[in-house]
Amino acid sequence: MQGYVIRNFTPNWFATTMGTGILSVALAQFPGHPWLFAIGQALWLFNILLFATCTTLYTARWLLYFHEASRVFSHSVVSMFFGCIPMGLATIINGFLIYGIPHIGDTAVAIATTLWWIDVTLSLACGLAIPFMMFTRQSHSIDQMTAVWLLPIVASEVAAVSGGLLLPHIADAQTQLTVLMTSLVLWACSVPLAMSVLVILFLRMAVHKLPHVNMAASSWLALGPIGTGALGLLVMSQTGPAVLSANGLASVAPAFGGASFLGAILLWGYGIWWLATAVLITLRYLREGLPFNIGWWGYTFPLGVFAVATLRLSTVVPMSSIAIFGAVLVIALVCMWLLVAAKTIKGTLDRSLFVSPCLKAD
Repeated sequence: MQGYVIRNFTPNWFATTMGTGILSVALAQFPGHPWLFAIGQALWLFNILLFATCTTLYTARWLLYFHEASRVFSHSVVSMFFGCIPMGLATIINGFLIYGIPHIGDTAVAIATTLWWIDVTLSLACGLAIPFMMFTRQSHSIDQMTAVWLLPIVASEVAAVSGGLLLPHIADAQTQLTVLMTSLVLWACSVPLAMSVLVILFLRMAVHKLPHVNMAASSWLALGPIGTGALGLLVMSQTGPAVLSANGLASVAPAFGGASFLGAILLWGYGIWWLATAVLITLRYLREGLPFNIGWWGYTFPLGVFAVATLRLSTVVPMSSIAIFGAVLVIALVCMWLLVAAKTIKGTLDRSLFVSPCLKAD
């Protein structure tokens, strides 16, 4: 059984760490409810174990079945899920800043900083290498396109958010500027490209209609780069101006904060359209019946990051309706996580979820 699991273990499984991690982060956004913070902390600790397990199993596959594992680079769908690895790691980094600091102080910041630079490297590697594979060795067509194209691209902007969250915990001004500039470059390497993919995705669905029901969860992935992009700008609009001022750039700090804030609101508003569209598409799929697969974790992270962006916005804009909307999104996230987690446990126990499309292609 162990050999079967390892041989069929794919990077898709790291989506479980993304969904679990973003829920742990979302539950920490309610400071008036310490019990939610405690649950979020427990989820964060569990997510560290989950990420370590996935890393161990996937590493074992490369060591024991190298030839079969290497086929992933030629697969037009599974290869996209490499982006889940740095995105899952980013939620753990954020957890160190939220849950780790109260317990281990500066050690948590040091760990988060080290992990962040690793995450930056992985994110940029995914954002460059996977598209290059698409251009050179994979077979793609517009009618077969889905939003999974976004996964390797979005990893960089997720790392950018973590960089923005890390800024207030860095003492040295020059290091702060380095992290800020790196985060801005990461954001720029991801969000504009993701917006371009969304344009193609809109055309694909208009011309070729919805993807197969097995890819139903991918309809939510479009919300991911929008929510993360908005969250990144919100975070940097709050932390960036002080960093710029500390490095002799006080003259541009107000403009930076204002532009980032405005951009965040515009992206957040754009996300509402994609959220509504994803709900309508899901309701349409429900008429056909939705077979469960590991891709269902695609329902969680995009919803979660948009919920966190909404709650972050509510701390800046004095409108109670935004905070209520964010809370509703978190409730929906909890319900979806419980459903997908239960089905994943069942599929893990009966081994039905351990499927490697790269091998089935033989």
